[in-house]
Amino acid sequence: MAVPKFEEFLYPFLSFIKDKDLSTKEMKKALVDHFKLTEEDCALMTKNGTSTQVSDRINWVRQYLRRALFVDLPHKGVYRITERGKEYLKTHTSLVKKDLMAYPEFSNYANGTTADTTTAPASVIEETQVLTPTEQLEQAFDNINRDLAEDLLQKVMEQTPRFFEFLVVDLLKKMGYGGSFDDSAKVTPYVHDDGIDGIIYEDKLGLDKIYIQAKKYSADNIVGKPQIQQFAGALDEQKASKGVFITTSNYSKDAREYVDKLSKKIVLINGRELSRYMIDCNVGVSVKKVYEVKRIDSDYFEE
Repeated sequence: MAVPKFEEFLYPFLSFIKDKDLSTKEMKKALVDHFKLTEEDCALMTKNGTSTQVSDRINWVRQYLRRALFVDLPHKGVYRITERGKEYLKTHTSLVKKDLMAYPEFSNYANGTTADTTTAPASVIEETQVLTPTEQLEQAFDNINRDLAEDLLQKVMEQTPRFFEFLVVDLLKKMGYGGSFDDSAKVTPYVHDDGIDGIIYEDKLGLDKIYIQAKKYSADNIVGKPQIQQFAGALDEQKASKGVFITTSNYSKDAREYVDKLSKKIVLINGRELSRYMIDCNVGVSVKKVYEVKRIDSDYFEE
C-alpha cells in the first residue's frame, strides 16, 4: 500500500503519547504498526531521495504539533504530550492542519508571521489558491528554515556554556569579523575573564577589537539592563568601543533602550537571531539538498 498522507499521521501520533512518552524509534514502530506498513512501504523515498516518506512525515508531524503546543520534547528524541494536547484528545477523534490553525501559535507559523504576534488572522486562505508555484516554493523554504532554527537552538541549549563561548566566536568569524591572519579571534579563560568571553582582532596589531559576552540562558531567563551595564563596564575597563552580547534567550525593553543611549557600540543578538545567523553562515548545519530553479536562456535562441 502507499504511505498515508501527511495529515493522516497527526491524530495517531498524538494519541500514542497520551499516556506515556515515546522515543523516535518507538513512535515510528507504533505508526508503522498502526498503518500496517510493509518493509517496502517503509523503504519508499521522498522525491529528492534524502529521506524515507515515513520518516519525513513523522518529522513534519512533530514540527506541526510542537508549533501548536500539542507536543513537547523533554529530551532529545523523546515526545511528550502537553496539557493542550490532552485537552484536544478529550473532545476530538481526528486532527488535520485546519484544526491546528485555530491555535494562534500554529497559525502564526503557518502564515509566516512572527512568533511575537499575539492574535491569529481573522481568516485563513488556502495557500495553494493564492500563491504561485514560485511563492509556494519560497514559503516552503522559509518554513523549513524556521523549523531548522528552532531545532538548532535546542541543540545549542544541550551544550555546555564553555562550548557556547567557542560557538559564538566561531560564528562571528564566519560572519566576516576578524582579520585573515591566524589567531584573529580567541575565547578568554573560563575563569577570571573580567566579563569578557571572547575577543575578535580586526587587525594584526590588535589596534581594533570586538569584545564578546556569551550567555546560554533558557528562554524565560531574559537578559536585563543590569547585565548589559556590567558588560558596558567591562568594555570601559578594556578602553573598548565595540561589543557583542549574544544570548540564547532574549533582552528586556530596558536593556535595549539602554544600549541605544550608549556612546559605545554594543550589538545585542538574541536566540532567534543567533540561530538564523548560524544557518546563514553554515555553523552547526550542512547542506542537505540543492534545488535548481531554471528559466529559458533567451540568448541561446537568438540568431
